[in-house]
This record gives sequence, C-alpha cells and structure tokens, in this order.
Amino acid sequence: MTAKLFLENPYQTSIDAVVTAVSENTVQFDKTIFYATSGGQPGDTGMLHVANQNIPVVTTKKGEGFEDIWHVLPEGTSLNIGDAVSGEIDWETRHKHMRMHTCLHLLCSLVVGDVTGGSVGADKGRLDFNLPAGALDKDDLIAKLNALIKADHPVSTEWITDADLDANPNLIRTMSVKPPMGSGKIRLVRIGTRENLVDLQPCGGTHVKSTGEIGPVTITKIENKGAQNRRVSLAFA
Repeated sequence: MTAKLFLENPYQTSIDAVVTAVSENTVQFDKTIFYATSGGQPGDTGMLHVANQNIPVVTTKKGEGFEDIWHVLPEGTSLNIGDAVSGEIDWETRHKHMRMHTCLHLLCSLVVGDVTGGSVGADKGRLDFNLPAGALDKDDLIAKLNALIKADHPVSTEWITDADLDANPNLIRTMSVKPPMGSGKIRLVRIGTRENLVDLQPCGGTHVKSTGEIGPVTITKIENKGAQNRRVSLAFA
C-alpha cells in the first residue's frame, strides 16, 4: 500500500521515501507524490536520487491493487526493497495538468449532458458530451468559462463513503470512467462553496487551489464525434 500524498497536497514537489516493492524496472514506495495515470490525467514524471544515482521517473501508473502505484524507471534500472530514495516531480508539467484538470471540471459544470470521455494535457484538454448536434455555443462557453476562472472560486476536497455515493448517483457525471469503489471512501472535488456551488463530483486527480490560478483559456473547437457525441477541446489562451 502506497500513501498518496498528492491527494491531500498536490503542491508538494519533493519527497523522501523507501522502496517497498520491485518488478523489473518499476518500483513502489511507502508513500509518493507522483500521480498515477488515471481518469484522463497523465502520470507524473520526475527524478529520483538514490545514493549517487539520479534516475528519471518515465511515468507513473496504477497497479492491480487500489493503493498500488508503480513508478516506471528506464529499462535496466535496478533498485532494491528497503532502498531510501528522494525525488521530485516535474512541477511545471504537473501544474499545467492541475490547471487544465480543474478547467475541465468548470466546463463540465456549464454543460448539461453526461461526459462520455476526456483527456488532460499540459497545454490542452478535452471533454466529450452525450449531446445532440448544435447543442453547444462555442463563444458563449468561452465567455462563461473565463468568467468562472476570473471569479477565483476556491477548490477543495472532501470524502464520502461508498454508500453515500450510491445514495447520490447524480454526483457522477462520467459515463466512461466510474470512480473507484471498494476502499470504503470516495474523494469529491468541490469548486465554490456550499452556499455558492460551481461543481461537485468524484475525482482522484490533482487540482489548483482556486480557479483564478487556471488563467485565461479558449475553446479551440467543438466537433461532432457521433450522433450524440460532442467533443469540446480547450487550450490555454
């Protein structure tokens, strides 16, 4: 089991940890700040320091177990269980992922329609919605998105139980990716306050602390990807 420190503090950029499992060129630690690929967000990259070695983290991925996170190292790299390591994430890329992921939540709050897919990138992102053709107005969405960003709404997280989510299925907006259940708790990301709610939905990704940190964005295109599928692509302006 790996403690996921990024869930509580996505701004932590460095860590001291201990190797707890090894499989060829992948390793697990007792705790990590490296986000594992999931929910459309890429896994973190960065650098590890072990004794006199500097070892790149090529990517980070989930294992079969809910709490397993594997850090992928270059082929031929050898570490041992019990090794003490220090490391840091590629913060510039991570922060862009945080800004874009939060922006996609804002987009989701503005569109009435189930999300059928999505992707978070360092410079661009997208969401696919189950909507008929012509249902979205590009200029209107751009204006509303940037208004929410400029309003600098706070972003926070909270936890509910599996039973709470079962009792409130409307919290789930995604048709393609369901929140992981079975651990007994589900993480919610809230944008806004209880009195002035912008968005609230299950998410295990990393996000900025307020919407103003996202910066100006634009919608590059809205595409028809099927009879009921509209793809909205975003980029930082």
